Amino acid sequence: MRQDEDRTAGDRVEDGRTVDGRTEAEREDALRRSAAFLIDEALGFLFPAALRAAADVGVADHLADGPRTPAELAAATGTDARNLHRVLRLLATRGVVTEDGQGRFALAEAGQALRTGVPYSARAAVRMLTDITMWRPAGELTHCLTEGTTAFENLFGMPFFDHFAKDERTADVFHVGMAAMSDPENAPIAAAYAFPSTGTVVDVGGGHGGLLLEVLRRNPGLQGVLYDHGHVLAGHVLGAHEEVAGRWSPEEGDFFASVPSGDVHLLKRITHDWDDDECVTLLAHCRRALRPGGRVLVLDAVVPSGNAPHQAKALDLMMMASLTGRERTEADFAELFARAGLRLSRVIPTPTVLSVVEAVAA
Repeated sequence: MRQDEDRTAGDRVEDGRTVDGRTEAEREDALRRSAAFLIDEALGFLFPAALRAAADVGVADHLADGPRTPAELAAATGTDARNLHRVLRLLATRGVVTEDGQGRFALAEAGQALRTGVPYSARAAVRMLTDITMWRPAGELTHCLTEGTTAFENLFGMPFFDHFAKDERTADVFHVGMAAMSDPENAPIAAAYAFPSTGTVVDVGGGHGGLLLEVLRRNPGLQGVLYDHGHVLAGHVLGAHEEVAGRWSPEEGDFFASVPSGDVHLLKRITHDWDDDECVTLLAHCRRALRPGGRVLVLDAVVPSGNAPHQAKALDLMMMASLTGRERTEADFAELFARAGLRLSRVIPTPTVLSVVEAVAA
């Protein structure tokens, strides 16, 4: 077979040019650039690996007072200086740290939240998102494609939340990490929505209560209920804040069994964990527990159309790998609400990646 016959119709050469108007040399140059791009993208997993390593050994805490050499950082963190330098060198390419002409590393503005104990510290969130329980399923997406199921149970022998409930270490990684991931979002979300002046807000699956705290702070006429499993409620943050004292109560339970009565039900980063039927069960419980004139607020990323980057598109693959849920479009939410006896009334963007998807009784 001649070389120009061993091609698809779109690649065949006509008068020295391919059908799209490029010469053979131009076409091959484009393919070389494509190969280089794809190889570089395939190496991208090493950046979060380096970020996790730095978070694990607490590098950022030792850079709070100024630049230090890899040898100084290695002595402070109990690590190998040469290998630590290699990790920091990669992090510098993404603006987490910077290296000066004397070989000293400094924490860049973008890396400040990797420190422990600062407001909105992301260290626990980074460690959760790169934990083996997240990392291994993400490497098995082919299983999701060929089998149509999550990879998590195949790897760990049980569903995601069963695994995180089985021992204190794994539970701590998840719940503390989720709180760290959520904390920077809570105030902007609470400020983006006009809550009623009176009534009861139920934070369903509210974790440690960071969102409920911000809602109650901004709306002094509201009462709150923090609803979750007992072992999660034990880590709540509400008791440390006098300004909301006496205006909230914890309630232990399973939202697939029932939901406390209230005027506003909050579900932040909840529905994306579960498949459609499970979401309908949960939302139907909220509908039954909703007082007249009440609202259900789903606080989740809404997947936009088009090719632009959006965190929801990445999180959706995490859901696919580890859970039964998915990130959803506005139309997806409307369908879920309709099945649960609710009606989507509006979608309110916030300064965060999440939107307020509001539903009322149908």
